[in-house]
Amino acid sequence: MGLSSCLTSDWFSRDVIVVARELLGMHLSRVIDGQTIRSRITETEAYRGEEDLACHARAGKTRRTAVMYGPPGHAYIYFTYGMHWCLNVVCMPENFPAAVLIRALEPLDGLMSIASRRTGRPRSEWTNGPAKLTRALGIDKNLNGVDLTTPRSLLWIERGEVVPEDQVICGPRVGINNVPEPWRSLPWRFRI
Repeated sequence: MGLSSCLTSDWFSRDVIVVARELLGMHLSRVIDGQTIRSRITETEAYRGEEDLACHARAGKTRRTAVMYGPPGHAYIYFTYGMHWCLNVVCMPENFPAAVLIRALEPLDGLMSIASRRTGRPRSEWTNGPAKLTRALGIDKNLNGVDLTTPRSLLWIERGEVVPEDQVICGPRVGINNVPEPWRSLPWRFRI
């Protein structure tokens, strides 16, 4: 696939909840060590603005969250629990902090490359969580802020398959038990 198949900045500038749902079935691609890894996005979560108390931007613009206020279609990668990287895609117009967390993938190409980073794990556990998928694809702070709308970034998102509504499960976001309502129960998690 080439530049014409990449999702555009305009595609990501839409409402983060719409983008989170429509990212299901799209392809996340990564070039590492000269090999291309391509995976189908199977689970996402939306985080929307400073008013969303589950969103990192709830405290306003900081050094950590500055990327979220930048152009749509860029990677927001953060470190959590002192050991894991998580990949997000910045959405909505610039200066409005919103992002979609990529929670799970289905590997399609580059399986040997993924296997080398997920030694001892069955294929079903290679990319079935946000920290697992970043480990499998070699994603870390060095890719924070890269443009996900072009293969030149070595990490990009391109058109895949449209997932019918009857195959999508919506529910509350994961791991935000300390966040008050209504934010804790919003159905902003989408999965195939």
